[in-house]
Amino acid sequence: MSHGKIITLSSGAPLPQIGLGTWLSKPNEVENSVEIAVRNGYRHLDLAMIYENQDEVGRALKKVIPSVVKREELFITSKLWNSSHKPENVEKELDETLKLLGLEYLDLYLIHWPVAFPPGGFFPPHPTKKNEVAIDTETSLVDTWKAVIELLKTGKVKAIGVSNFTIEHIQGIVDATGVWPTVNQVEAHPLLPQDDLVEFAKKHNIHLTAYSPLGNNLIGQTKLVDYPEVKEVADKIGATPAQVLIAWGVYRGYSVIPKSVHEDHSLEGGLREDLCHRQEQTYPIQYSSHLRSQVGYQRLQRAY
Repeated sequence: MSHGKIITLSSGAPLPQIGLGTWLSKPNEVENSVEIAVRNGYRHLDLAMIYENQDEVGRALKKVIPSVVKREELFITSKLWNSSHKPENVEKELDETLKLLGLEYLDLYLIHWPVAFPPGGFFPPHPTKKNEVAIDTETSLVDTWKAVIELLKTGKVKAIGVSNFTIEHIQGIVDATGVWPTVNQVEAHPLLPQDDLVEFAKKHNIHLTAYSPLGNNLIGQTKLVDYPEVKEVADKIGATPAQVLIAWGVYRGYSVIPKSVHEDHSLEGGLREDLCHRQEQTYPIQYSSHLRSQVGYQRLQRAY
């Protein structure tokens, strides 16, 4: 939901600072969520092949384009999954994404994780280690990044970037190619402020998009929106905990992509612009195992 908050990327493209995330939504929820979001003003949608719901997003887009919004008024991001890192598979997966969405191009295409799996399913099993994922040790990030760079020539993507990359990962692909990512999408919130990465990104004109801006609860710890300190700030300034956390990310310059499925949550999670102009709040919250660490899915964690 842009509410007039637009960021200009290094590519020159305008990016609405508040978007809708679609990760971890249940089957048949996303179609409804995307339609509601667009009808309520969201213009930035974040997707990925691994979310296994891009077909639903495509059905929702058919309901709102062009009756509610023009295609060029939307900013749509998707991501290349680990099992398509081999250069010859990069454009193939992009084509599959575009087919699922019913689109001719993406505004932004990201390498989802800095690790390659061999082709053959989202989580190909390790040949000898039970319950572990196989790793492709032959395909480098540079190989994949070069193939992603080539996508710009096809017109199927307007900008390219990365996700979950560290400073070292980014510097490595840039040293090899001379091409900087436009965006790095990472987990960021008061429990994981990513200060060093923020400084590096500003220095090199890389925009950071924050996923899980409301915190992450994959391992059963207290949700960030339920922290007493966050609730106290929200009560003090007359906002919801979600609005406080989103404003925290906006104040720091991120674009943020909270996930919401129900219409009331979509509206509640929107930006309170007045909060973003206040002095940044410092939450007395300590780092903890509440975070997803460097790798998102528990199955993917086993690959390390």
